[in-house]
Amino acid sequence: MTDIPVAIWIVALVILQRLGELVIAKRNTARLMAEGATEIGANHYPVMVALHASWCAALVWVAVSDPAVNWPLIAIFLVLQLGRVWVLTTLGPYWTTRIITVETAELVKKGPFRFVRHPNYLVVALEIPILPLALDAPIVAVIFGLANLAMLAWRIRVEEGALKSRRAL
Repeated sequence: MTDIPVAIWIVALVILQRLGELVIAKRNTARLMAEGATEIGANHYPVMVALHASWCAALVWVAVSDPAVNWPLIAIFLVLQLGRVWVLTTLGPYWTTRIITVETAELVKKGPFRFVRHPNYLVVALEIPILPLALDAPIVAVIFGLANLAMLAWRIRVEEGALKSRRAL
């Protein structure tokens, strides 16, 4: 039996993390919607899912070639994951992968939101190119990094519009 390349383990763990987040997001979304929340900008969501699924597929493609792993970049990626966990725990039951708004809820201003308006998007904007760079795939890093920035520009514009009325609370 041959050894499984470390890059495959890294990518597999990232994909498992993403799948776990989707379970949490689906549960939170269902509960929020049952409580009267509304979804804004649902038309961008399939594009975002396709982008992230394609990024994962590209990472698998890279990983099977057994690339050299840049451990300092993996360390940065791990720090970004701590930032992701900080965002998720700060938002708690309000964290979803969709733009779900509860008109009566105050905007979160604690945790990483004290420092950055959209901390999860900052994490995503950095991790999307960093992981491929850590796996010696600069073309994947550039393509998905730029595509993700375009996606985030669209999403942030939609989210800011959804939150505009709540900023006055």
